[in-house]
Amino acid sequence: MVDVLSLLPAFIAGLVTWLLPWRPWSTHERLDAAPPREPADLSDITVLMPARNEAAVIGHTLEALASQGRDLSVIVIDDQSTDGTAAIARGVEGLNLRVIAGQPLPRGWSGKLWALEQGRMLARTPLILLLDADIALAPGTLAALRAHLLDRRLQLVSLMAHLGMVTFWEKLLLPAFVYFFKMLYPFALANSPNPRQAAAAGGCILVESRALGDLGGFAALQEALIDDCTLAARIKNAGGRTWVGLTHSARSLRRYMHLRVIWDMVARTAYTQLRYSPLLLALCALLMGGVYLLPAVMLLAGMHVTTAMLALGLAASPYLPTLRYYQQSPLWALAMPGIAALFLAMTLSSAWRYHRGVRSRWKDRIYGR
Repeated sequence: MVDVLSLLPAFIAGLVTWLLPWRPWSTHERLDAAPPREPADLSDITVLMPARNEAAVIGHTLEALASQGRDLSVIVIDDQSTDGTAAIARGVEGLNLRVIAGQPLPRGWSGKLWALEQGRMLARTPLILLLDADIALAPGTLAALRAHLLDRRLQLVSLMAHLGMVTFWEKLLLPAFVYFFKMLYPFALANSPNPRQAAAAGGCILVESRALGDLGGFAALQEALIDDCTLAARIKNAGGRTWVGLTHSARSLRRYMHLRVIWDMVARTAYTQLRYSPLLLALCALLMGGVYLLPAVMLLAGMHVTTAMLALGLAASPYLPTLRYYQQSPLWALAMPGIAALFLAMTLSSAWRYHRGVRSRWKDRIYGR
């Protein structure tokens, strides 16, 4: 009887996830662009693109921007690159493009935010697009983003870029990365007026220049490692409104060929998302263990097989809409115990790094506690 009762967390988690009114499993919050009939006038937008050793992808990203419309201003901030990033950027035609050499990183800033602040000081348009150097936009995406922001009277809109899902590790972990992000930051709540719920996806953010300036620019969040969600929270706390959604129209050009690359991406901010709290880390471990790992262990041990299968199936079923959205086989949901174990291990390694004095490591930079 005790063994059967131990499966209750999995049953409860599956039922609660499906029944929550804000539907964190849903892919309803989405924005995709239609091919434009004629080039859009984008003279009211400046793109800020921080770039540190992005020679492999920045040319493709800028070429995609050139297809968005006319009179778009683009500022690339070359953040101390050593691979010729700036030269490749300058070679792209069809853009009102300016490439600036980023200044050395001051103490107390993250590299991305310092680069963005340098670009912001040069922007003169009412709207600013914050775009990672590895995110390619389909034609019409920028016009669709602007229309969404203006029609809904928002101050910030952002898109969760479509990550490449070709290799085994990408298919196994990247849809789950989006799924777990939406569990932590439910989009429906983040898109509500409630200032206590905020989220954004940092690869592609369109924001009002005035709203950004009213905050004091990126200096207001200079040490933030989860800078996208922090920016959305600051704007909502100032009385603004934000929106975040999924898309197929903004695609990441970065490939995650090996587990180590995905591991480092997740571990970079996993413990930060738990607010560096050992208690929240323990609760996360108990939740992952009780919901996904325990039923799988009981299945492997041949204990209460039917009940364990039902519990695991119910717990993993909210993952199916995410797999369907990314056109992945629903059979990947069967791997949820292994996926959960890997993400838990990544989170634990993030906590281990933090307690060894490394708050985050990214782009050959180490941010201490």
